[in-house]
Amino acid sequence: MALTKVERRIRIKRRIRKVIFGTAERPRLSVYRSNTQISAQLIDDNAGKTLVSASSLCKEIAEKKGNKTEQAQLLGAMLAEKAKAAGITAVVFDRNGYLYHGRVKALADAARNGGLNF
Repeated sequence: MALTKVERRIRIKRRIRKVIFGTAERPRLSVYRSNTQISAQLIDDNAGKTLVSASSLCKEIAEKKGNKTEQAQLLGAMLAEKAKAAGITAVVFDRNGYLYHGRVKALADAARNGGLNF
């Protein structure tokens, strides 16, 4: 039987997470994408804590007009700014089973342009 979209993404996610691990010095940049919103977190897997988070629901991004890809770009820039304020410059990118194109790629490129290294 064929896998559903969700089952396929979860299978890919497990395969990725076997390899990717975030530390306090180099946290994991985890992306979550729903049909309407996108969010990202910097996670220290050793301590099990979220160091920095940002979402397209926050005021700065939600009030700006634009499509979902433009919101993802704003989110990536905002996350990079918050990470710099927290003293984080290097991260490990976790696309969470989503394909690396569209909103996920826009967020990653904006975070790189904002100063995060991955």
